[in-house]
Amino acid sequence: MGIESKRQQRFAGIIQKDLAEIFLREGNIWLPGVMITVTRVRITSDLGIARVYLSFLPVKDPQEALEKIRHHGNEVRYKLGTRIRNQTKSIPVLEFYVDDSNDYVEHMDKIFEEINKDKQSEDE
Repeated sequence: MGIESKRQQRFAGIIQKDLAEIFLREGNIWLPGVMITVTRVRITSDLGIARVYLSFLPVKDPQEALEKIRHHGNEVRYKLGTRIRNQTKSIPVLEFYVDDSNDYVEHMDKIFEEINKDKQSEDE
């Protein structure tokens, strides 16, 4: 996506904060017993599309949870619009994605543990 301008970063921060509050209040209706975290928001240069990265805990299938959120996407966008309508000309289209960075970190930790175990075995 390239380097984001200060304007994009500021607007993404506003969207992230407001979406976090929306999911905190409404998320239990859409996904009972699941904590929805907005981990990151990336916004296009024209401020027309917001890519929202979500984390779900505790969930066995994050893709299924994501589909439920996408199903309520228009409702989420409407609620966001009521919060930011005085700060922008138009409400961006929301695209939701699963943030798999925690999975990646866990995977890398396991790899490093294996490397350390192998190194310790060689040293003995």
